[in-house]
Formats: sequence, C-alpha cells, structure tokens
Amino acid sequence: MPFWNLSLFNVIHNLSGHSVFTDVLGIFFAEYLPYLLVIGFLVLVFRESGARRRFYLFAEGTLAVILSRGILTEGIRFFYKVARPFVLLGFSPLIGESGPSFPSGHMTWFFALSLAVWYANRKWGIWYFALSAIMGVARIYVGVHWPLDIVIGALIGVISGWFIHWLFRDVRTALQLAPTKENESIAATS
Repeated sequence: MPFWNLSLFNVIHNLSGHSVFTDVLGIFFAEYLPYLLVIGFLVLVFRESGARRRFYLFAEGTLAVILSRGILTEGIRFFYKVARPFVLLGFSPLIGESGPSFPSGHMTWFFALSLAVWYANRKWGIWYFALSAIMGVARIYVGVHWPLDIVIGALIGVISGWFIHWLFRDVRTALQLAPTKENESIAATS
C-alpha cells in the first residue's frame, strides 16, 4: 500500500469520534445519501419530456452503473482483494461493511450515474459529482475505505459512464433525441 494512502486515510478518519454531530453527518453521507441520489435520478428521468428521452436517460444511467459496479468492480475484486481499513488496522467503523475494499463500489456506481446525469442536465450533474465526492470522503471518514479505493472507484465510474454514452451515440441519433433548450450546448459537445 502506498504510504500516502495510509497517511491520507489517517488524516480523514482521525477526525471521526470527536463529535456526535460530525459522526452523524459522516454516517448520513456514507450510508444514506446514495438512496437520495437514486431517488433524484428517478425524478430527473421522469422530468424528461417524452417517453424516448425518459427511457434513454434511464437506460444510459443503468447500463453505466451495471458496467462500472456490476462488471468492472466485481471483476477487479475477484482477482485483487484488498482488506478494508478497519480490518487491517483493527478498529470498529462507524457503519457496517464487508467484502474487499478496492475499488469502492459506491464510487464506481455514483460517478457513473453522475456522468449520465451530467450528460442529461449539466446543473444536476455538477451537484451529483459534488455529492458523490462528499460521499467518498465520508466513506473514508467512517473507516470503510482507503483514499485509493475512492479515487480509482470514481475513475472507473467516469470511464464507464463515458463509454456507455459513447457507445450509444448512434442510438441517440436513431431515436432522434433532439436537445432541449436547457441541453442544446450539451449536444454540441457530446
């Protein structure tokens, strides 16, 4: 394990256990924020105009998550098992977690979803990326991930989201998904 990985983990995790308020916030962001982000994604899907747009956004987000979390993360974990910090360092984390630590499944999931959201709506996408990053720091804070797990998980998520978006470029054209006024600039850059 790189020295900086343990050092950065210690800096962030050592902030826990000193305040009930910050511990509750850490637990909320690490364990409950994901549910809110999924609900938000479904709200965004249903806000899209037209059934084709709704179906496309739902499919793109879902396939990006399946690729990142279900295939790549599990493939890496099958061959490369990294113990979670609380197992290796012998302490009790603030939330329960099991299985290998690397890469963070939460980060692969939510960064892939964040990119799908960003392609559909830039404003929501910025919020999704920011909240996903906060979730990653919170998962270090509560003691269930190393910083490297978070960084590589986020990278896998973004690459997966980009790959699915790229793969579906012809589908967007075939479905004639013209950009909405809010997203006209997105179509020019995608």
